[in-house]
Amino acid sequence: MPEAIQPIQWKRTSLHLLDQRKLPREEVYVDCATAEDVADAIRTMVVRGAPAIGVTAAFGMAIGARAFAERQPRAERRAVDAEVSRLKDFFAATRPTAVNLFWALERVEGIARKAPGDASAVATLLEETAKSLYDEDIAVNRAIGDHGAPLIPAEAGILTHCNTGSLATAGFGTALGVIRAARAAGKNVHVFADETRPFLQGARLTAWECVKERIPVTLLCDGAAASIMKRGKIQVAIVGADRVAANGDTANKIGTYSVALAAKAHGIPFYVAAPISTIDLSTPNGDAIPIEQRDPREVTHLAGHAVAPEGVTVENPSFDVTPSDLITAIITERGVARAPYVDSLRRLVGAR
Repeated sequence: MPEAIQPIQWKRTSLHLLDQRKLPREEVYVDCATAEDVADAIRTMVVRGAPAIGVTAAFGMAIGARAFAERQPRAERRAVDAEVSRLKDFFAATRPTAVNLFWALERVEGIARKAPGDASAVATLLEETAKSLYDEDIAVNRAIGDHGAPLIPAEAGILTHCNTGSLATAGFGTALGVIRAARAAGKNVHVFADETRPFLQGARLTAWECVKERIPVTLLCDGAAASIMKRGKIQVAIVGADRVAANGDTANKIGTYSVALAAKAHGIPFYVAAPISTIDLSTPNGDAIPIEQRDPREVTHLAGHAVAPEGVTVENPSFDVTPSDLITAIITERGVARAPYVDSLRRLVGAR
């Protein structure tokens, strides 16, 4: 295999993030030396993808904690804990839908509160925690691939939506990780990547990853997927997720719901690949998942050029919710959940 794509790189005291806004034309890294730099990178989608956002925010908290320790080396422990909580809230406000972000922040804060020592010791521990989350995410993705590969036929056209590969994670990927694992198992697969308007994560990112790693890929306009299914070119649809509710309803990039409906109409299995950290048992169903609304210019403009009349009203939800009855199975690092999801997801979350 070609050298692995590394979208997140820790360089001693700062975080280097592959700027996904500039792919595939340029491979440029953004140097994030402050917590504010990291938060801005998350908000502006320098980095995106639920697992990647969580790992990035963990490093951001470590950077912020180190800066506090340098400003106030003799701070009382109460002040240190208050700063960690402030950093957690600061990063929690960057993007609302991906539950992995909140999972990572809660985990980092919990470790910090239990840690002995002064501000410098806490900062060092948070850096080690962020590194552990990075390594853990890659291991989790590989386990998802191991559980998902057996579900892929020996010969398969696989439809994807958005980007679920190394760029969306610390490495390897979730849905695209399943495809990588299927190829490693000797299966002959061909990716059909939806362009994924309006941010074009499929066209710019998934297609780039596949070409870079020599995975056969065909790029589709979003509206072409159902027609390609009808022509018999697609045997499986597999997507990622930003949040999975307790009943199995799943939030993912806008347009995923349409893919699931088309797959159901054509008798094609529709799989969701996501880590356990994406499952939110405190959210009862998809109606309770907050949906991020983004800048209308993402719809009205393309590469900085207007493609719609000035003044037109725009609705630009970044995500939609796929009802659980359209989902064939949810693939996690602990196994595969099937309906009834209220039971199977709870068992997987509780498993160790």
